[in-house]
Amino acid sequence: MNNLVLNNLVRFLILILLQVLVLNHINLLGYLNPMVYIVWIFLFPIRKSKTLFLILSFLLGLSIDFFSDSGGINAAATLFIAFIRLPILKIVLKKTDFDYLLFNIRTISFSKSLLFISILTFIHHFIVFSLSYFNFNSYLAIISNTILTSIFTIIISILGIILFTKKK
Repeated sequence: MNNLVLNNLVRFLILILLQVLVLNHINLLGYLNPMVYIVWIFLFPIRKSKTLFLILSFLLGLSIDFFSDSGGINAAATLFIAFIRLPILKIVLKKTDFDYLLFNIRTISFSKSLLFISILTFIHHFIVFSLSYFNFNSYLAIISNTILTSIFTIIISILGIILFTKKK
């Protein structure tokens, strides 16, 4: 088995276990719950099959839904950010498609990687909280939960990426 495939498989399983066994039980101020499992989407190689990536992203979200009893909202949000990852990356980096073949989140500048992670995290969390509340009257709760949880998730995600991935 290829080293890259093995690394992604181990990262996939560790992030699911970390989210389900540890992070789902953290509720700061009663409602802030970091969703760090989406780091897998940020770190997945772009040069791999998009179909495989979308299927695995859906399975990642579905696994979190299965253990969290959340009815598919994580699967929907995770699949959506996996689908828009490349267009967002093109907007953030402002480069041609050829530059994306060698993409590694640790090799781009910190400000661009922070922007990339922040955009996808805010979109993911907005979808999760919108589907969770599923009520137009709860827009203040949706917005506040999205912003606060996203900030918390971004900080933990950036620290995890810096500490646990190697710079190439």
